[in-house]
Amino acid sequence: MAGDVAAQHLTPGPVRAMRGTLLELVAALIVSGVVAVAGLALIDRTSLPAFTTSHVARSLTTVGQVVAVAVIIAAIALLRRDKDSRWGKTLSWAGLSGFATVTLAMPLSATKLYLFGISVDQEFRTQFFTRMTATPRLQDMNYADLPSYYPAGWFWFGGRSADLLGMPGWEMYKPYAIATLALAIVASTVLWSRLVRADLAVVVGLAQGAIALAYGSPEPYGAIVALLLPPVLVLAWSGLRRSAAQSRSGPGATQDPTSHLSLLAAGHPIERAEGRWPAIVGVGIFLGLSATIYTLYTGLAAFTVVLMAATVIILAMRSHVQETGDRRLSAATLRAAVVPLIRLAVITVIACAIALVVWSPYLIAAASKPSEAATAMRYLPESGSALPLPMLHLNLIGILCAIGFLWILTRARNSVRAQAFGVGVVSIYLWSLLSMAFTVIGTTLLGFRLEPVLLLLLGVAGVFGVFDVASWAVRRAQLYQVADVARVRSRQVRVTVIAIGVIAALSFIQGIPRVLATEISTAYSDTDGNGQRADRYAPGAASYFAEVDEAIRTQVATPVSDTVVLTTDFSFLSFNPYLGFQALTSHYANPLGLFNARSAAINDWSKSTDAADLIRQLDASPWRAPQAFVFRTTDDAYTLRLSADVYPNNPNVKLYTVAFPKKLFDSPEFSTENIGPFTVIVRK
Repeated sequence: MAGDVAAQHLTPGPVRAMRGTLLELVAALIVSGVVAVAGLALIDRTSLPAFTTSHVARSLTTVGQVVAVAVIIAAIALLRRDKDSRWGKTLSWAGLSGFATVTLAMPLSATKLYLFGISVDQEFRTQFFTRMTATPRLQDMNYADLPSYYPAGWFWFGGRSADLLGMPGWEMYKPYAIATLALAIVASTVLWSRLVRADLAVVVGLAQGAIALAYGSPEPYGAIVALLLPPVLVLAWSGLRRSAAQSRSGPGATQDPTSHLSLLAAGHPIERAEGRWPAIVGVGIFLGLSATIYTLYTGLAAFTVVLMAATVIILAMRSHVQETGDRRLSAATLRAAVVPLIRLAVITVIACAIALVVWSPYLIAAASKPSEAATAMRYLPESGSALPLPMLHLNLIGILCAIGFLWILTRARNSVRAQAFGVGVVSIYLWSLLSMAFTVIGTTLLGFRLEPVLLLLLGVAGVFGVFDVASWAVRRAQLYQVADVARVRSRQVRVTVIAIGVIAALSFIQGIPRVLATEISTAYSDTDGNGQRADRYAPGAASYFAEVDEAIRTQVATPVSDTVVLTTDFSFLSFNPYLGFQALTSHYANPLGLFNARSAAINDWSKSTDAADLIRQLDASPWRAPQAFVFRTTDDAYTLRLSADVYPNNPNVKLYTVAFPKKLFDSPEFSTENIGPFTVIVRK
């Protein structure tokens, strides 16, 4: 019963706790949003040379990072004196937001493109963003008359913001990505402040932010989900464990020594897991929202929560056998097993209800429309064929992960956080192994994409480990010393630990642009939607897109966002909200769009006997036929570069050329215009 009393004393009522958390979260998001927007606006007004051709932007990035860290240190000092300090909280939110903003915005200050420019996966992400700027409906990023297959949550809000501000979607992508990453870092810090000391939460927030920016920022919406995963896993484990512990509470009951109730009673002030229904509801809300943003990390989170529930049930049954010696299932044992199952069901209901806001249009359409098998999971790079072991890397992140790994092992018996992280790490490795095993049936689970989450879990655990070691060192310095000497020695140890920590943090933080060197370089070398390269070199073929757009706009009657174009220069669709007849690859395509059937149709069109035959086939198409074609040109043909899935090969995509003889468009029904390397053909 002592555990219950301690919990009631240290933890506010569930409703009041949730209300307080929400109010603080709103305040934190407002402060961080203002700082991020102001920082982006200020940096955008600068006129710096390209990051790839000068070290000026790199120097200013370092200055900004040091200033942000100084603000964060001041906030930590205030919060150590008073955990409820308003100035401490406000400075921590402002410092973390400023750190995230300057770390990404300054290196990208001379380009309008985000990390990786318009290359690789950013091409289809920018296309999705442009689609959500053109319409508030949850439309597919490419195909006409289909709901979105990919979760549109992050893109929808970004597109609506761009539309409100009158900005092109592609141009809004960079500031929106940076701002939302800053908001996510601050939001995770607020969640941590409900689980650990306020000053420690800020340190954890900085560590999480630095790791996410270095290893997850190229995929910003995924990084947002990943940033919130560590505190949410602690909440999930706390809620499930608490129910199991309470189910055995009663006269003569023995409290589970690893439950957070007994930890509170034993005087562990940083194990302040909120528990009960606020935790369960919070986890359900997180899973629902994440399902509207990024399905892979949502799947991992759901898998981990289920694994947690299974672990709680197994431990409850094992505890019953140890206490009673009776291996038969009793009513008490079943009750202990049912409680976490009920809470898991509540999480599921809440998550599904929120997820359906975004997913229901696709699910309804999928129930009645033909589809092809999705190929998004059919990718296996070399990194996906081996387990990630970052704790063995000889660098700062490797050392931090090694400390975190050892901390999880040594604290697993008496720390809710260590237990939650342990289950999270195990689930990542299980997912990775399952991903490798699934290759037998011709697919994967994209296990290699989970490494940023693994780095976050082990990195945050490493921070907790460093704090534990520092606390031990302070206590050791005071051992067997008179009071005055003990104070001096403990102060010396604290100063030494803080100095080492700050130096290590600065070393890692200022190295983030170096980690992102390829991504930043591509943002400068790619041609943007204005037809310019930020590094001032000659632009690529995309510099003609404005003319191509004008040629199509002036000849079709439908709005741009409702005009179907057949092209394989897909960056044209990233900058302009036209509908595409075909997608970049089947891996990014909506299964309802019938990617392979469309490729076959295009191939058939190219084999038409004459213009009349081509027109007949276009009119007979089961999909909305192209109103315009954007080809590359050879001497006697117009060409497209289509793709095909060739998994399990790596690369998993094969490109091939489809050539349309020029005679197929020799008809008054088509107008032809040559623009740079392109030939634009519009059907009248």
